[in-house]
Amino acid sequence: QVQLVESGGGLVQAGGSLRLSCAASGRTLSSYAMGWFRQAPGKEREFVAASTPSGGITTYADSVKGRFTISRDNAKNAVYLQMNSLKPEDTAVYYCAARTTGWTTQTPAQYNYWGQGTQVTVSS
Repeated sequence: QVQLVESGGGLVQAGGSLRLSCAASGRTLSSYAMGWFRQAPGKEREFVAASTPSGGITTYADSVKGRFTISRDNAKNAVYLQMNSLKPEDTAVYYCAARTTGWTTQTPAQYNYWGQGTQVTVSS
């Protein structure tokens, strides 16, 4: 079992930045693909970014490309999401997720473990 805990969310003005962290326990993440997803009120959970186990390949949703960066520190068993140039439409609960294969996917149902989420609110 893997336990994931997100942190770093908060309230920020449009144009600002936040860095989300996802700390894992239970097992090492070094062989897991990791993803970040978000869910706004009344909307489905959507893909934000993902990373292969080594961090060598990353993928992003078009809506965040060029503004968000996923990274990971396998030695610390942690994954991060640096969010810059935030927009009000980025407001959502952000979740990190782990997939027990090394391949990334944008489909939430294909991830095996989830954190509880952290709220990000961007004011205009």
